[in-house]
Amino acid sequence: MSGRHARALLTVVIVLALFGLAVIYSSGQTDAPSNASGKWIGQIVWLGIGVVAAALAYRTSFRILEWGAPWLYAITIFLLVLTVVGLGGAAGTATGTTSWLQIGGVRLGQPVEFAKVATILMLARWFAARREPPRTLTGLISPIMIAVVPMLIVLKQPDLGSAMVFAGILFAALFWAGVGVPLLVLLLSPVVSLLLAWNTVLWSAWMVVLFILLVIWRPFILEAIGVYVANSVAGVLLMVVWTKMEVYQKNRILSFLNPEEFRKGPAYQAIQSKVAIGSGGWFGTGYTEGPQKRSGFIPEHWTDFVFAVVGEELGFVGVMVALGLLLALLLVLVRIARRASDPFASLVVFGIVGLIFTHIFENVGMTVSLMPITGIPLPFFSYGGSFLVALAICLGIGLRAAGESRASGYVDF
Repeated sequence: MSGRHARALLTVVIVLALFGLAVIYSSGQTDAPSNASGKWIGQIVWLGIGVVAAALAYRTSFRILEWGAPWLYAITIFLLVLTVVGLGGAAGTATGTTSWLQIGGVRLGQPVEFAKVATILMLARWFAARREPPRTLTGLISPIMIAVVPMLIVLKQPDLGSAMVFAGILFAALFWAGVGVPLLVLLLSPVVSLLLAWNTVLWSAWMVVLFILLVIWRPFILEAIGVYVANSVAGVLLMVVWTKMEVYQKNRILSFLNPEEFRKGPAYQAIQSKVAIGSGGWFGTGYTEGPQKRSGFIPEHWTDFVFAVVGEELGFVGVMVALGLLLALLLVLVRIARRASDPFASLVVFGIVGLIFTHIFENVGMTVSLMPITGIPLPFFSYGGSFLVALAICLGIGLRAAGESRASGYVDF
């Protein structure tokens, strides 16, 4: 059983890596000058480094990972702090961010990608050490803080996309650890208030629904009051946060809500991405032959908007194949998590599922204007080093879990 899952994971990963490499090669085939030229060679190098990283992760036992989780977490937090105190730099579509660690103008990598892995390990260690999942909101303070600390630092960079990934990792850990749905909803409720505060009617309706849910679920009275106050404050906080946001961040949100008014500015990327995907039809315009890509109309088409190249050149069929492979990867990892040999390993693997899913959801969502542009890479398809190596480490851990998994049954928390 475990061998079958390991082979399935390895097969899907190899196919995705080759598919992604082919897309990056195509991204460099343009008529207009582009930074994408030759990136496929660099991607091969990073894939090689990723293979080495995955092999090292595969040979590391879960006991060592569990023991070293606090140290890895502390180191990555320290590196994140360095990016916001003068050693950070920007790249890609993340204009104005300091997500890259750089010294003397030389970029050393993005520590946020490794902080995501360290956060997964730390959350898994915290939950695995407990016989039962928390039953109250106050019992969730510690795991929330584990995810919130790096989240706040990357928001300071500012990097909204990666901050959302930490949130995805947190909720994946909470769900897999057995935290009840009512607690998850109450925990997420202030975010809902923040999103709905743009419309007074919707926000008021949500506050009524929240009150009814609190009456039905009956949390401790102080927690119920705290949740309701937090949701009320979130509505007011929106305006405070808005005044402190950078102009380009405001424009990204406004262009997401009303792209036609910003079609020559912040919405240009999203509009061109949709045009490219829509022009692909059922079978695409042909491999390496995408006119939008070749003319340079798709910005960052080898990194953040690489999915638009898939849609334009390979069409609906190619998009479905790409998404199908990514879905297969997630399903294999879920099956490995369900049959892991112990709670820590299971939680780590499902945390990896949360990380990969959030990246896919954010990246694909922004290319079709379902999500704001956040500058987040698409696993296996976007060119890059830090994320690809971090992803390889995660998959090496997944292979280790598959090799140690039980033949039958599920992990009980």
